[in-house]
Amino acid sequence: MTHLDLRDKFFRFWQEAPRSHVAIPGSSLVPENDPSVLFTTAGMHPLVPYLLGQPHPLGRRLASCQKCLRTDDIDEVGDTIHHTFFEMLGNWSLGDYFKKEAIIWSYEFLIEQLKLDPQRLYITCFAGDSDAPKDTESATIWESLGIPKERIYFYGKKDNWWGPAGQTGPCGPDTEMHYDVTQKPHGPDCKPGDNCGRFSEIWNDVFMQYNKTAEGKFEKLPQPNVDTGMGLERTLAVVDGFDDDYLTELWQPAINKISKLSGKKYSDHLKSFRVITDHIRAAVFAIADGVRPSNKERGYILRRLIRRSVLQARYLEIKNFEQAVDSVADVFVEIMSDPYPHLLESRPIIHQTLSEEVKRFLQTLDKGLKEFQKLDTVDGKVAFDLFQTFGFPWELTAEIAKEKGFQISIEDFKKEFQKHQELSRTASAGMFKGGLVDQSEQVVKYHTATHLLQAALRKILGSHVHQEGSNLTGERLRFDFSHGAKLSPDEIKQVEDLVNDYINKGLERNVETVTYEEAIRSGALAFFKERYPEKVTVYTFSRSDGMVVSREICGGPHVENTAIMGHFKITREEAVAAGIRRIYAVLG
Repeated sequence: MTHLDLRDKFFRFWQEAPRSHVAIPGSSLVPENDPSVLFTTAGMHPLVPYLLGQPHPLGRRLASCQKCLRTDDIDEVGDTIHHTFFEMLGNWSLGDYFKKEAIIWSYEFLIEQLKLDPQRLYITCFAGDSDAPKDTESATIWESLGIPKERIYFYGKKDNWWGPAGQTGPCGPDTEMHYDVTQKPHGPDCKPGDNCGRFSEIWNDVFMQYNKTAEGKFEKLPQPNVDTGMGLERTLAVVDGFDDDYLTELWQPAINKISKLSGKKYSDHLKSFRVITDHIRAAVFAIADGVRPSNKERGYILRRLIRRSVLQARYLEIKNFEQAVDSVADVFVEIMSDPYPHLLESRPIIHQTLSEEVKRFLQTLDKGLKEFQKLDTVDGKVAFDLFQTFGFPWELTAEIAKEKGFQISIEDFKKEFQKHQELSRTASAGMFKGGLVDQSEQVVKYHTATHLLQAALRKILGSHVHQEGSNLTGERLRFDFSHGAKLSPDEIKQVEDLVNDYINKGLERNVETVTYEEAIRSGALAFFKERYPEKVTVYTFSRSDGMVVSREICGGPHVENTAIMGHFKITREEAVAAGIRRIYAVLG
């Protein structure tokens, strides 16, 4: 089975009666308006407002394939199942069906559609704690389907509770489906979820019954939801009979390319091959969604992915790093262009970004090597300084130190690294709070302000202006837009005054659900690259005389009348990238 076959089978299953789900397109890797996470980390992330009760224009049963990027497991990449970028097949019930239907249909898809062996299926459920009770209901449903008690395990929040995607938002207990991929004995302590190599977690049914507040409390949601996530890469491997994700057609063309470039076999250098392919694939998608390498936030993650792949290429003794990274990236553009045609459009910028970053890293690496040669001794602190200043990972420092006759304690390096992490956590405390996940009154005002700001910018600067991204907290808004020059003080004042004029006129909000074509014909703005569903929500803000100030396709939420928003003040305007400017502003 190919990845295209699996996608098609998944969507057809969920769209057929009696399940009758509507397929919706996935969203960008860069979360819109939500500063609580750097990247879209799960299929539910773009659906947070609807999980909290806002009606979705396409109904209460949805299915999608969402691209995701997570780096909390980045050090695990190199084994058979972990990836930074992955695709999540998912189906949702927004206050419709619940545990019984979700579990039964999950079982049907795995066993009847994918033809997996039910004797190799193991289940985990939530064990319960002071926040929520033990999920015996899910276990009972699994038993009714033929899963014996000895193959059902109960775990705590760490393993069987999902969410929220950020610091606050929808969450709840889950039941996970693990498949015995080896059927080999691994000892009495080998259980689902413990990374012993025997089991692969392929699907997760989350029962979103709670909303985690900023105070850390778990409150019951107004509607119980189902949010499922099936990892496409892991499931494809299981269906095709592999105990290694990297043996499927999603990865093998890239692995063959690396083998040709290095003259080495995948089976002899598993970790290096896996890290290179995983990280470059993640970089390709991040760049295509507008991320560029930098020293902070998501740009730092992209930089780290590219540099880690270059180091592994170095271990494989590949001669031309730029060519290697470019050619592997090209393989993934071709493999993934069917479901993601924007990769073909983005190919030039993908190559340019990768090439520039590889060159930059090689220059940094060269400087670091020269500094290394000057050292009389190397300890854990020096190793960390090399890591922080020149991007030298522990393995590289240890390798070169050994050549010079030095022995370094990895524990000393880890201690220095932990100190750095603690300082970083302290410095960034509060940086990723709020966002649409909590839908606070102030955040909703800021979301509305981005619409008024875009309308004002287009009127003052011209219709070439369009939104490139935004980021909201309870304290400020950040708005990125296309424009080729720095705004003058007079232009900033004009924009600021016009937004305040819109606010003071008390613009009324109108919400309607229409087809995408109808929305565009009506003049609604829709600038983001991701595909839109057949039906969309359009928010319009108009004056009392009926004149439209702003009309955009958007997920909401927004204030009913702008008069409640307070005074708008631009605090900073700066460049982000070539042709992209950024405005920071506050209300109040």
